[in-house]
Amino acid sequence: MAADGAVNGGTPTAVRAASAQDAPGAGGRPPGVRTIGVAIPIPDPYGPWLQRMRASFGDPLADAIPTHITLLPPTEIPESALDAVIGHLAEAARGQEPFRIRLRGTATFRPVSPVVFVALAEGIGGCERLHSRVVSGPLERELSFPYHPHVTVAHHLPDEALDRAFKELADYRADFRADGFALYEHGADGVWRPVNDFAFRPPRRG
Repeated sequence: MAADGAVNGGTPTAVRAASAQDAPGAGGRPPGVRTIGVAIPIPDPYGPWLQRMRASFGDPLADAIPTHITLLPPTEIPESALDAVIGHLAEAARGQEPFRIRLRGTATFRPVSPVVFVALAEGIGGCERLHSRVVSGPLERELSFPYHPHVTVAHHLPDEALDRAFKELADYRADFRADGFALYEHGADGVWRPVNDFAFRPPRRG
């Protein structure tokens, strides 16, 4: 679900990528720091079904991560910056038109990264435009990899489990309309939960 010293209204706001050492249960985060992410949630019935499939492949993170398309990967922000971030995301949703997303089959980032995902056959451009708006201002940061919208269904598993996920979802299909996105926070229990929803607000016609 960094560029240090991102500026919002002339005030430096340090943001950085969250690391495994910072995650709850792995040493903890410094006081006053939150780990957030921004994503398009996959709606019912598709999201819960894919989450159950992820669990069936043995992914221990399945129950901790709602099914989604990432717009901002896990990022640490000072707690004092949260209001500015929420305002920034509300502005990112302003003027955005809903767009169709079609999910079709599987792909993988192997050997670069041990990930199997459901691919987007339509909606990539909409996600890319939205990502550019989100990862700016107080959330501007460098990414480890070029942005590629996708829906993860297996991550950091043995090759046999990744192969199974790739094959079992090879014919998967789902169509839905993206009407907004959500801000997620990583809890002390290791679970990602939505804390704010941002509906698209298309420009008024006429």
